[in-house]
Formats: sequence, structure tokens, C-alpha cells
Amino acid sequence: MLILNFYYIVPMVSVLCGLWVFVSKRKHLLNTLLSLEYIMLNIFWIMSLHLSNMGHESYFVLFFLTLAACEGALGLALLVSVVRTHGNDFFSSFSVLQC
Repeated sequence: MLILNFYYIVPMVSVLCGLWVFVSKRKHLLNTLLSLEYIMLNIFWIMSLHLSNMGHESYFVLFFLTLAACEGALGLALLVSVVRTHGNDFFSSFSVLQC
């Protein structure tokens, strides 16, 4: 039983580390996108552990992984668009009034 709880603690600590990086290191857009992907992968890990321990099918986990991949592709497209229009990915160079 202790080993089973350890399997849940490691990904939850990893999600908290990803959230900490997302909140504290907001200098570059690429860093925030990478921390979001890290959080999504750890949530995928938690969901797959939970569903495999319950004995359920893992179709929802595959659907979640597909959405995470789409989110990553959209984030990279946004990053390329921002770098092409602004020249860099610093948050300080963005303006709310600029379209």
C-alpha cells in the first residue's frame, strides 16, 4: 500500500513543480509553454495510474493525450507567430494595446 501511495506522490509533486515554474519564471513565452506541457504530462501520468489501478479502460487517457498534443502544437504555432511579429518571446515586449 505504501508503494501505491508513492506512485501518486511523485507525479503530484511534479505537477506542483510545474506550477511553480509557470508562476515564477514568466520571462519568456517558451518557458511558460514548456511548463504547461510538463504539467499536462504529469496529469496524464496521474490519470493513467488511477485508471489502471481501478481496472477501467484507458480510452479517456488517450483522448486527454490527444488534446495535450493539440495544445502543444497550438502553443508552438503561437510562439512562432509571436517571434515573427515581435522579434522575440519576452513578455515585457508585448503590449495589450498592440494587435
